[in-house]
Amino acid sequence: MTKGRSTTWQERIDIVLYCLANGQDYTKAAKQFQVSYQQVYGWVRKYEAGGQDALQDGRGRTKVPEELTEADQQKLAMKKMEYEIERLRAENAFLKKLQEFERRRP
Repeated sequence: MTKGRSTTWQERIDIVLYCLANGQDYTKAAKQFQVSYQQVYGWVRKYEAGGQDALQDGRGRTKVPEELTEADQQKLAMKKMEYEIERLRAENAFLKKLQEFERRRP
């Protein structure tokens, strides 16, 4: 069994086209390109469902503000507010400790 490896977007397209040209022989494509059977199978399914763009690796990609739904925009705004609140709490705690330190100073 071949272990999967990292591939580029163009490699995935080439592998899928090779597999489709050979009657969806996933095993043959996996051996030819030294990738796992599961990878080839998944890429072919994605390609058939969404074309070449479906083979893009979307991990770690952040959406542009125009792509966000209203619910996503609200979640993002809430995260920003929670971060700001936490930062202000830390600042207040620091100032309280500083005041206590100065008060105890001779």
